[in-house]
Amino acid sequence: MLQTLRAYASRRLAQAGEEAAADAALAAYAAGAAERAAAGLESSTTELAAAAYLDAEDATVHQALAWALQYDPATASRLAVALAPWWSLRGRYKAGHELLSDASRDAAPGSQAWCTAQVWLGRLANGAEEAAGLKHFAAARDALTGHPPSPVLIQALAGCADCLLNLGRLAEAAEHAGRALELAEELDYPEGEARALCWLGASAYYAGDHAACLAWWRRAQRIDPAAIPGSLVRRSTIFLAVALFHAGELDGAGQHGRRVLSLAREAGAVFDQADGLILMANIDLLTGSLAEARAHLAEAMDLTARVGNDLLVHDCLDACGHLCAQTCRYAEALTVWAADVALRRERGIPEPPRDVQRREKPLRKARQALGLQRARAAEARGAAMTLPTAAEYAALVTAGEAEKAVEAPVSPRLSAREQELVTLVAQGRTDAQIAEQLYISVRTVRSHLDRIRDKTGCRRRADLTRLALQASLV
Repeated sequence: MLQTLRAYASRRLAQAGEEAAADAALAAYAAGAAERAAAGLESSTTELAAAAYLDAEDATVHQALAWALQYDPATASRLAVALAPWWSLRGRYKAGHELLSDASRDAAPGSQAWCTAQVWLGRLANGAEEAAGLKHFAAARDALTGHPPSPVLIQALAGCADCLLNLGRLAEAAEHAGRALELAEELDYPEGEARALCWLGASAYYAGDHAACLAWWRRAQRIDPAAIPGSLVRRSTIFLAVALFHAGELDGAGQHGRRVLSLAREAGAVFDQADGLILMANIDLLTGSLAEARAHLAEAMDLTARVGNDLLVHDCLDACGHLCAQTCRYAEALTVWAADVALRRERGIPEPPRDVQRREKPLRKARQALGLQRARAAEARGAAMTLPTAAEYAALVTAGEAEKAVEAPVSPRLSAREQELVTLVAQGRTDAQIAEQLYISVRTVRSHLDRIRDKTGCRRRADLTRLALQASLV
């Protein structure tokens, strides 16, 4: 409905004293419609139609949710849980997490509705905040432990396995995934079985057991696609492609990778598209198709910026380092890889052994080509970067823009103080943090930044970060 018509109709309803009843009816309709669509998202064969329906009803369901959050907590919880799979599919993790957190705040702790909300909160948080994701999954797991096995308990166990893997707690991850598989087989629950097999395979992958991870992921591929969500079909397929890639079976890896990318594009699955593009970029690098690798990686980084998933950023950094090494941009390769390693260690994110091994030879070559002093300087630059700065740097070098950088600042009109502010922005500091560090007011910081924007045309903080990188200020 056009906004003008919506406003007109709202006024007429209010004049007739029928607005509250209409709002309640709309919320009830939206909750029922979203739940039917969510059921469609549980099967890969009905995913496209269900997602397209919610795309078309975007304004309606969010208007209903906004009203329900204020006046009808029970309906708000129902509606937000039903929308969570669609938010995840479209890469709306941060906004979805905030809405679902608000909607589920009045749910009775330990209830089925509360536990389901915790599982989806965990999925929406994981990848950006692994510890927060684990907290949600563990809360549902603990509330359901001691009760008869249920699909929600299996999903909570599998979610714990996912987060534990990303936190480097491999033994615990394998234990949770194994328990999820046992319960899924007991309940004959294909989705739970697929999730458990994915994370059992990932546990073996991080442990360096290639044969085991390949066996687990091949088994996941044999589950009927119609019985599980499209996201799981794509996840199990890309896992298998990764295993084949590291086994040197590039034809098989490419075949599965192209299938994932095709399915993800068709479904509008933003995360899966980025993941598939990173895989294809790595395959391109091994086959010497550097132009294709650059194009795939550039598109992956653009999608990753939209999703806000830190794990995807790390995968992009790794692939970017290989691209730079293969094109003899050794300083950039060392900078990107140093940033990846430092930021992983800072957050406790493990490096897959196969990735470490693949990086060893080009790392040695890059250090030898640069010499000790230049290599250390390049690595020190990367180790000092924040994740957003590293991601912006990787985007620059992938696009070839970093090659045009000069030693002097890009804009010679910037004063030393203005250059200092640009550097702090690029390092991820907020206006308040900059003010505290420089002993000036927040108002003064903003005034300086406004002048910098006028001089450079950089309107966003990301643009200022790029400016700092091009000028070698960071």
